[in-house]
Amino acid sequence: MKTWIKRTLIGLFGAGVLFGGLAACSHRGHHSVGWHQMSEEDAAKMKIRIVERAAGKLDLDEAQKAKLGIVADKLREQRNALIGTTTDPRAELRALVAGPSFDRDKARALIESKTAAVQTKSPDVITALADFYDSLKPEQQAKLRGYLDQGRRHWRG
Repeated sequence: MKTWIKRTLIGLFGAGVLFGGLAACSHRGHHSVGWHQMSEEDAAKMKIRIVERAAGKLDLDEAQKAKLGIVADKLREQRNALIGTTTDPRAELRALVAGPSFDRDKARALIESKTAAVQTKSPDVITALADFYDSLKPEQQAKLRGYLDQGRRHWRG
């Protein structure tokens, strides 16, 4: 594949990740706590709730719960790296269009920083996910695949 095609695809992927992430993070109203307001203590409590809920649905043993906890930790690390130091993602977007022309250099730098965060943290996330999935028994793997096939609504309740 030609270099310019690779760069274009990486740029488009980075832009998709950037704008998708910013849109996802900025959709919350004033009644909920956003990612930038969650303390480490609240994040730890949420992690425990999520691991316990998944453990109940998949009948996980303690070793599997520990591996799922590592997955949660790695995902949080990647999310924090992707988000960076911003407290207002909409302000970052507004800054790109604040002047008479789109700030291409700032947009490029923003995408490069987000792409670098994904590239540096993704191997750890993949390893943690693989370790967790490989630790599951075949019937647990089948149950997990079934939950994924049914979508998010199946995990509620």
